[in-house]
Amino acid sequence: MAHEPPRAVGSEMQIRAVIGLGNPGKQYASTRHNVGFVVIERLAARLGAQWSSKFNSNFAKARIAKPGADLDLLLLQPLGYMNLSGHAVQPMAAFFAMPPQSLLVVHDDLDLPFGRIQVKMGGGHGGHNGLRSIAAQLATTDFARVRVGIGRPGADPSGEGSLKGGADAVSDWVLSPFGASERAELPDLVDRAVRAIEDVVCLGVRTAMNTHNGAAVKAKP
Repeated sequence: MAHEPPRAVGSEMQIRAVIGLGNPGKQYASTRHNVGFVVIERLAARLGAQWSSKFNSNFAKARIAKPGADLDLLLLQPLGYMNLSGHAVQPMAAFFAMPPQSLLVVHDDLDLPFGRIQVKMGGGHGGHNGLRSIAAQLATTDFARVRVGIGRPGADPSGEGSLKGGADAVSDWVLSPFGASERAELPDLVDRAVRAIEDVVCLGVRTAMNTHNGAAVKAKP
């Protein structure tokens, strides 16, 4: 599959690559910090993409087909640790001559309550080491994001894994597994994140923001 150069969606640059952030290794697989990995794996499965090894990452070429859109898309799952994510993203972007505005990064976000999805273009890293690394390697923060809310310590209604304290508590929180009530809601959250990605790619960031940023967290039965 030949890779097409970036093009515009309205006044925006077409998203050509989606990067899901997380940490490699079984010990991190079910942690909150790895929800970006979970989302991009679900997207790859949905698109029938086959992973290969490139850029110290799982890498795939896919095609996303929706009414009015039939587009090539690259998928990247960096396999260095979170704080080295940019060392995979920058070589990929350079190899394919992709400007930062054509990249979409999917990541966990402490500042959104669990269950919330938010689409965003640019902005700071908010203390997220993966975003910090990507911004440093690209020398810009001007890339798109799908933020997947994981809440802050103590936010799990089940009480499982609830934590108190400062920076150490936050680190423990993001590197701990989802609580029981969160696990029950996780499949829906991941599916909504995948739909947000598809809308960003096919319709553009602004349209996806209008669709997903105001959407309510799914009500519990």
